[in-house]
Amino acid sequence: QVQLVESGGGLVQPGGSLRLSCAASGSIFGIYTMYWYRQAPGKQREWVALLVSDRSTNYADSVKGRFTISRDNVANTVYLQMNSLKPEDTAVYYCSAWRGVPHRQYWGQGTQVTVSS
Repeated sequence: QVQLVESGGGLVQPGGSLRLSCAASGSIFGIYTMYWYRQAPGKQREWVALLVSDRSTNYADSVKGRFTISRDNVANTVYLQMNSLKPEDTAVYYCSAWRGVPHRQYWGQGTQVTVSS
């Protein structure tokens, strides 16, 4: 019912920056909370950032102060600006949209971020 498509991943050196994009199929930001997750090989998927429809945000301790989640309502797109990247940030990054009533959660296909010299 809702499709999410991530883009913007790639190879970057430590200390560099990337901006990930998550394009949604409909106007979802008024009723969905948006999340970014990431998963490295052999590890559990971990929550990175969230954005509520009123623009309240929260971040995992590992990325706080370096990553920023934001949205463009006209483009129906959520972003993750990643600065001061570290090798431990290497993972596949996923966008997700969630609402509680009725319960729905959708996932994008993921985009690879590799931080390496």
